[in-house]
Amino acid sequence: MAPSTHRTTTAERVARVVGHLLALAAVLVVLAGAFFAARGFNLYRDALEAQPLSELEQRIESQAGFTPIDELPDLYLQAVVAVEDHRFYAHPGFDIIATGRALVNDIKAGAVVEGGSTITQQLAKNEYFTQEQTLERKVAEVFMALTMERHFSKRQILEMYVNSIYFGDGYEGIGNASAGYFDKPPRALDASECTLLAGIPNAPSAYALSENPDLAHQRQLQVLKKLVTYDYLEETDVARILGGAFA
Repeated sequence: MAPSTHRTTTAERVARVVGHLLALAAVLVVLAGAFFAARGFNLYRDALEAQPLSELEQRIESQAGFTPIDELPDLYLQAVVAVEDHRFYAHPGFDIIATGRALVNDIKAGAVVEGGSTITQQLAKNEYFTQEQTLERKVAEVFMALTMERHFSKRQILEMYVNSIYFGDGYEGIGNASAGYFDKPPRALDASECTLLAGIPNAPSAYALSENPDLAHQRQLQVLKKLVTYDYLEETDVARILGGAFA
């Protein structure tokens, strides 16, 4: 049998080169991922050594205005979960669905327009890390959130979160915000006040009641719509809270 005389075509050579380049790109992506994962883990480890989780809990509980979760209205807690992290009770601290959706929206917008962070991740970021948008900080935040979920119950995490977030006008924590804005303890908040306060921490400088009450009430409407979407309220309840029609 005569030896094969097949010659490699230009298309085949191009395909081979492209294949090699794709393989190289995949290796580089894996190496870059490992690099940032290692940096993020080191950042997480150093932060946890500086402040163990037991000290975090004690520090938040010792702050003025701290309010145990059993003294907070159910509607306020439901509103926080609905608007900030509606799968809070189902995920292990990291919500891959929310993160994937946020990534797609960020790519479409060409900028960071959606974070996808869970309540646990927000607590980790606020208490352990800076607000700097870096990949290693995000990785560290995820490591910390997963550790928090193993150490604390969901109720403990939610309790620490609402007692440490900023509500604008110098009020940190739900107890101080309730007293400062409405001159009452959180357990005495009515439905309108609960849903109003649940929306402010998303952008406290924008929604602070002393600065932009109209914007705060627009945000409250978003909170109420989320409560309806996730079956915490009926539309008739919302109309009652708002004192009129719900659109």
